[in-house]
Amino acid sequence: MFDLQEAYTVSKYLQDMVATVLPFAEEQMQAQIPDYIIQEQCMEQLTAPLKPSRFLYIKNVVEEEFPGDFERLREDGTLTYEVINMLQVCKETFEQFDFSVENEDNRHLRYAIIAEVHDYLI
Repeated sequence: MFDLQEAYTVSKYLQDMVATVLPFAEEQMQAQIPDYIIQEQCMEQLTAPLKPSRFLYIKNVVEEEFPGDFERLREDGTLTYEVINMLQVCKETFEQFDFSVENEDNRHLRYAIIAEVHDYLI
């Protein structure tokens, strides 16, 4: 999302994503599926490519493994900014491990991210 904001393409991304679920939503409406079920299914489809969140993964690593730094960054108001920077530092590792829902619990991935966050924080 940060990259999309930097490139001023958030609106296009959102329009493209909505366009991908519109045929499904229309099909469900014609089948007289309740609106709340259609909305839930559409949201699941729209958010699937965003899962798991690398941002939340790194934020959780910092909170669990570096609680003092986490509190300091939170109190300074720079936590989000610094986690975004850590995302860039850890990008290659996430790609090497092909980060996905299936492997987000991989301990080797976690150790590699912990090491990179540690190096970033010192």
